[in-house]
Amino acid sequence: MSAPMPEPKAKISIRDLTMAYGSYVVMSDLNFDIQSRDIFVIMGGSGCGKSTLLRHLIGLREPAKGTVFYDGENFTTAEPDEREKFIRRFGVMYQSGALWSSLTLAENIALPLEEFTSMTPKAVRELVSYKLALVGLSGYEDYYPSQVSGGMNKRAGIARAMALDPDILFLDEPGAGLDPLSSRRLDDLILRLRDSLGSTVVIVTHELASIFAIANNSVFLDTETRTLGAVGNPSELKDHSDNPNVRRFLNRGKESAVTSP
Repeated sequence: MSAPMPEPKAKISIRDLTMAYGSYVVMSDLNFDIQSRDIFVIMGGSGCGKSTLLRHLIGLREPAKGTVFYDGENFTTAEPDEREKFIRRFGVMYQSGALWSSLTLAENIALPLEEFTSMTPKAVRELVSYKLALVGLSGYEDYYPSQVSGGMNKRAGIARAMALDPDILFLDEPGAGLDPLSSRRLDDLILRLRDSLGSTVVIVTHELASIFAIANNSVFLDTETRTLGAVGNPSELKDHSDNPNVRRFLNRGKESAVTSP
């Protein structure tokens, strides 16, 4: 009989992480893993520190205590040049989309390619058109952000986050401000991108419909205890978590979480 396969190394590991603003502790002693190809949701009530945790994961904030590992390597204590190598593997879409209003969609997506690669202008244009096609925006290269809908801006933001073929996509409230149909289309897009590109996706969201539609793993940040409330598949945590705050969060407005076939 062949030897059993070793357990896969986590794509991202968070160990004993404490987030604080000065003396004010937002969350303490966070411990959880994100596996390769997870669609992992960071969830919790307003003010629990969801976006703050995302900023810690991508290096925009330093933890008061604890460590973030990528593929077993220490990101938190890495020297600046080593940290830059980690960051090159990230694609980030901020809550507003954060597109430059004075640039076309194509020019927005071309920015990281022009800054971080030696591609020719022709190759950049071709790759930008491909990335826009992946998010359903083929033909919109010359449109400005003000000329397209909020949902299209979000998709363009995802296309820019994908410009450098990141190993990990970080999305901050991608469905915020969208109507239910646009939000559902965005969820479908995220699933397709994960399946076709093999990326690991980390999402901050409070939208129940999206959480249940796309997440296979999650962490709940509990505002009462200021620490981790649960880790796991949200569809299972909804009815089986031993933390009543988790069940209450995932069952709020139950009818709004039901989607049509």
